[in-house]
Amino acid sequence: MTTENSAAKASFKDRFDGERILLALAAPVLAVLLSAVICGVLLAISGKDPFNAFQVMWDYGTASDGQVLTLNRATTYYVAGCAAAFGFRMNLFNIGVEGQYRLGMLFAAYVGSQVDLPAVLQIPLLLITAMLVGGLWASIAALLKVYRGVSEVISTIMLNAIATAVVGLLLVPGVFAPAKGGSSNAINTAPVSQSSHFFTIPTAGGDLYGFIFVAIAIGVLFHFTLSRTRFGFDLRATGRSETAAKASGVNVKRMIITSMVVSGALAGMIGLPELLQHSYYFGQSVQLNLGFIGISVALLGRNTPIGIVFSALLFAFLDVAGTRLPLRGDYPQEIVAVMQGTIVICVVVAYELVRRYGLKRQQQKVGAELAAQAAAAAKKEVSA
Repeated sequence: MTTENSAAKASFKDRFDGERILLALAAPVLAVLLSAVICGVLLAISGKDPFNAFQVMWDYGTASDGQVLTLNRATTYYVAGCAAAFGFRMNLFNIGVEGQYRLGMLFAAYVGSQVDLPAVLQIPLLLITAMLVGGLWASIAALLKVYRGVSEVISTIMLNAIATAVVGLLLVPGVFAPAKGGSSNAINTAPVSQSSHFFTIPTAGGDLYGFIFVAIAIGVLFHFTLSRTRFGFDLRATGRSETAAKASGVNVKRMIITSMVVSGALAGMIGLPELLQHSYYFGQSVQLNLGFIGISVALLGRNTPIGIVFSALLFAFLDVAGTRLPLRGDYPQEIVAVMQGTIVICVVVAYELVRRYGLKRQQQKVGAELAAQAAAAAKKEVSA
């Protein structure tokens, strides 16, 4: 019984090693701090008070309405981060998240405007539509990589441009947009049916998106798939070494296709919080660059479901709180984009510094253990 307890304690210590946790947190925290310092210096050079700017952002971001807006924005960013991270865990750089989510949102908006089923059927239909379109569009890059050796980075970048053209081709009066009959020059799909509207949660700060529960489900399934299934093990193994995975019997080609399709399917849902809870149509005013934000969110969150939560909240907080800067002190709102960009750059540098430090510490531990074993062996030999 004592042996079992000792083994359990050792397993617990290995899993919750304090130094390892600190190293995992060091890189993103260091990146955020470096970014804040850089942006503070830029504000000071431009003649603005950086401390007051940060105070304005904090005051609004922690107010009840700011918190609700942050959570709503973070819901979208979390889905985007998971979409990018799923490919990254397979060592696939799905840069095409942007095109995949725009096409998924467009087709979901069109289906939602043409079909009016009970909500219990309508909303799953739109979710499936967005996922199918996003997954099918991502499969093009996967097939090109598997059967023609085309880098997924190049193919997905090109597919983003093609997706933009496809959206422009379909979003015209008489096709996915209704025939023009008003004075407005805006071109949009028809509004989705009332049964397509996702529920909201009334709070003191406004309506909280019910889609947050879908985002939570995505995170739970993401974690379960990676850590508790054979597919997740094969995915992580293939991402670290395709040669080793192939030697152990993993079908690498199938893993590449499956991972890219799943990543695209998740990407297809990125625009649904906006579509089903706010705008209720797809148009020329749809928010752009959500796919690229998702890549940044995944990178800062270290491609883990828990890490992406904090990363999405940070990016959402900066976006929401940054809207108050021009209204309180004539601060340039562009400083938020600068901060987000420097976070991405700093996190790459910080990860490398932390990685090197962690490797050095590991080598020191191994050296100390070997020295201790050698000393124990020598002592035993002398006593004998």
